[in-house]
Amino acid sequence: MAYLLDKNARCAVIGYGSWATALVKILLENEKEVVWHIRNSDVAEHILAHKNNPKYISSTSFDTSKLFITGDIDVAVGRADIIILAVPSAFLELTLESLTLPLNDKFILSAIKGIMPKDGFLTIAEYVNRYFDVPFSQLGVLTGPCHAEEVSLERLTYINVVTTDVGIGEIIAAKLKSHYINTNTITDIYGTEYSAVMKNIYAIAVGMATGGGYGDNFIAVLISNAAKEISLFLELSYKANRELNSSAYIGDLLVTCYSKFSRNRTFGLMIGKGYSVKTAQIEMDMVAEGYWAASCIHNICKQKGIDLPIAESVYKILYKRNSVKGEFKRLSNKLL
Repeated sequence: MAYLLDKNARCAVIGYGSWATALVKILLENEKEVVWHIRNSDVAEHILAHKNNPKYISSTSFDTSKLFITGDIDVAVGRADIIILAVPSAFLELTLESLTLPLNDKFILSAIKGIMPKDGFLTIAEYVNRYFDVPFSQLGVLTGPCHAEEVSLERLTYINVVTTDVGIGEIIAAKLKSHYINTNTITDIYGTEYSAVMKNIYAIAVGMATGGGYGDNFIAVLISNAAKEISLFLELSYKANRELNSSAYIGDLLVTCYSKFSRNRTFGLMIGKGYSVKTAQIEMDMVAEGYWAASCIHNICKQKGIDLPIAESVYKILYKRNSVKGEFKRLSNKLL
């Protein structure tokens, strides 16, 4: 029996980081109520009192009369029909560990551009499917070049809603569309999730190159080769009819590699300037998903026999403590 989603379905956002905060702002444009799960009680109290998130994109103001904020994951899930996961992948298991309500009657949307280092490395959709018994017909992804900071400034942004059922995708897209948000629906859950994971690795590479003194000419070559690596990985691991030149793939790669708002590029920039991994992580106020992604993609490629020179160099710098200079010297001879 096909899963039916009502156009009046209520949304809950799980997480209170920059992208979760931006998604709440977007949803409030169209929804009568948005459920917001915030584990940090100080942040929740501040939002209710002052109408902004004190930790992330604090310039964004909320109509708190339309917000239902709770620190209880069961309450948040029970009050909504669409559950939007928007916490870093490294913290998702911790966030959901106290959940006692089933998810298999909900529609789950992942807004997480990361991967779970669990049982052979799982995308968020694969993780929710396996551990919460949610069929892929009730799973979706939000992706594309959509930095939270630009959403907060209401700069024109494009969001891809990825679902196996286009009709459901269109219902969700309508909840997100506004004068500054354009939406598009596609069906490639696997491809968009892995592309979003991998672009973080390549943004770290671009940051490393920039921090190491490489110029725009080399970085253009680096990014074009990164796009080829993503294409090769998807072709060898999960073939599908997908348009890799669209915003869900190449657009997301480009913005993450070039934008000043890219936390992965910033992380790589610090490594390229000589920071240790630990120091760079401490200095940053936000999680760089590409750090964990580098290890996950390395192991997947090892299992499948896939050769991705850029991704492998990033892995060796981050996890084997190889020098940026040495790795990029070796890498430069492999790029076209």
